Amino acid sequence: MPYRAPVNDFRFIFDHVSEFAQVQATKRFAEATPDMVEAILDGAGRICEEVLAPLRRKGDLDPARLENGVVRTTDGFKEAYQQLAEGGWIALSASPEHGGMGLPIAVTTAFNEMAAATAMSLGLCPLLTQGQIEALEHHASDDLKELYLPKLISGEWTGTMNLTEPQAGSDVGALKTKAEPKGDGTYAISGQKIYITWGDHDFTDNVCHLVLARLPDAPAGTKGISLFMVPKFIPDADGTPGVANDLKVVSLEHKMGIHGSPTAVMQYDGATGWLVGEENKGMAAMFTMMNNARLAVGAQGVGCAEGAYQHALAYATERQQMGRIIDHADVRRMLLTMKADTFAARAIAVNCAVAIDMETATHDPEWKARAALLTPIAKAFATDIGCEVASTGIQIHGGMGYVEETGAAQFLRDVRITPIYEGTNGIQAMDLVGRKMMDGGEAAFRLLDEIEAHAESVRHDMPDLAEPVWQASETLREAVEWLLAQSDTRARAAGSVPFLRAFARVLGGHYHLRAALAEQGEGPRSKLARFYITRLLPEHAPLLTHAMSGADDLYALSADDLAA
Repeated sequence: MPYRAPVNDFRFIFDHVSEFAQVQATKRFAEATPDMVEAILDGAGRICEEVLAPLRRKGDLDPARLENGVVRTTDGFKEAYQQLAEGGWIALSASPEHGGMGLPIAVTTAFNEMAAATAMSLGLCPLLTQGQIEALEHHASDDLKELYLPKLISGEWTGTMNLTEPQAGSDVGALKTKAEPKGDGTYAISGQKIYITWGDHDFTDNVCHLVLARLPDAPAGTKGISLFMVPKFIPDADGTPGVANDLKVVSLEHKMGIHGSPTAVMQYDGATGWLVGEENKGMAAMFTMMNNARLAVGAQGVGCAEGAYQHALAYATERQQMGRIIDHADVRRMLLTMKADTFAARAIAVNCAVAIDMETATHDPEWKARAALLTPIAKAFATDIGCEVASTGIQIHGGMGYVEETGAAQFLRDVRITPIYEGTNGIQAMDLVGRKMMDGGEAAFRLLDEIEAHAESVRHDMPDLAEPVWQASETLREAVEWLLAQSDTRARAAGSVPFLRAFARVLGGHYHLRAALAEQGEGPRSKLARFYITRLLPEHAPLLTHAMSGADDLYALSADDLAA
């Protein structure tokens, strides 16, 4: 079965499961009318179905390659990218001041999901550019904005982020890349960066790298990191790419999946760069880009889950083994779990995007706190679900799922990177129980109040669905209180991953309940909600038991004991 874009699901979530109407009611997003949003969703669905979907398998079988210092991409990728650029799909949410459409992040999230479902390797290219645009909009000088933003927004140029080094992965403060002032307002950037997604390609005239580096005599650690724009070709005053900069692609990584996406080792040898933001404030600027990317990566997880589900559903519908396998109870269990979890993850991602949009439009600190709280949950849960759904898709295919020709395995190989990059899911979980609880749990309690109030309001009409959601929210509230009472940060960290998962389970129950309410408890979404709330929501209880178990048992065995 060909991929079918879940446009109706996005419409439903926008209308019934999120506060998207509040976004549309703001002055900032007044032009995002229902008609315009519907047209954008329909257009995104068409280009993903018709242009990107045929390239998914091509990117896997014909990966990007480095030939004589030049990166060659999968046949058909360049032409598809050009269609994305010409259609304005690269930067839907970018500022109109420099050529963007200024649409809500929620709409971009929908596009990113559909792009990942069809051709994740190619979709990564505009995704990185989106993040760079946002970082420049917030932190770059006016001169840099005027030069780079129109080119990036139009898709004439693409953008990357350069953080990781061989010795500095999650510990970004350990980076060694240097930036030496050249006396003319520019800097000489020297060092090596690894895992640079779309670090080079043959799509556009220029590739623009945001590079973290350390100035002479800068403070140690993350407090001494600055951010620089380092283009592949140095632009002339009119924006025409000029001489080649002193940087090169050393090699491309041979990866488990996303083969069509060139992941480069980049070498900078005194390359000319321009400071973005203030000296030694590079992490603040880069985190603007990374937070954008974390939600986008969550959308990738949902997209791969949707693609894997549709692939498995088509197989289960056609495959005959003692009758159609879709009629077997365990296959039904797997398919329903895939569908229910994909909906929950999509709803969490959209609601996170809505919170970001509302904070952008209103500057309300409560919306800012809501967005901050939901970002690690959206990133971690959606990418974990992407992996789980893709793995289940292989199981539904049986032995054929282990055979590459069926295409089932590619979803898992592609999505498996998403729990790792843009901050591993373990880091997301520690952020949730650490930094995101520094407000005394205020943002978390406010969200739980909303969940319980909604469950209470429908308890009379749908007691079998509302009561479990209310009870789960109360149990989660007790876990938040326990976390806040812990003075030992190791105790929080030890249970952070199951805590995040439990939080997502409760959110999923809340959003499924809202979906059921929209149907008055009757209809396919209500039946799916009943499955989720009956069979999947109860997982929150043992997860929270795990979360509140402290850290002593994790450290009871020494390193030698573990090796014995």
